[in-house]
Amino acid sequence: MPLLAIALGIAGLIPFIICGLGAISANPSQAAAMLTALIGYGAVILSFLGGVHWGFALWEAGAEATGAPPPSPKVQRARLGLGVVPSLIGWAALLVQQAMPDWLALVVLIAGFLATVLVEHRAADRALIQPPKYIWLRWTLTVVVLAMLVTVLTLRLLGPRIILW
Repeated sequence: MPLLAIALGIAGLIPFIICGLGAISANPSQAAAMLTALIGYGAVILSFLGGVHWGFALWEAGAEATGAPPPSPKVQRARLGLGVVPSLIGWAALLVQQAMPDWLALVVLIAGFLATVLVEHRAADRALIQPPKYIWLRWTLTVVVLAMLVTVLTLRLLGPRIILW
């Protein structure tokens, strides 16, 4: 795994942390704005994670020209599907935020990130995702993202009953 990919992945956590901390701020207008930013960024990143799988699918299709065996149609469909589903989940979170309580949008994002990494983990177990260190990076980054989203969800649901030091 290139060091730059690891560094950029870690850097991608910065907006989650900043917006997450801002979303539990004591200032209600700041907290609302930062929650909107957190949900928006989460939706964008879910879309990005799906795009990775389109890249895998297109790379495999191009590899056929070099004599590599083509992927099975089932694997190709799964890759393309996994490329679209996270984007749809992110979009759903944005829609939910507009029409329902904000906490529900956080639940949609949590489910989306968790489902995506679990499906990728299963694919990696079947050697359908290369390089193998990709899944290690995805789990590491996803654990931080989920921790932030769950923390924000919990603290916003509990509201003023929690005293933050």
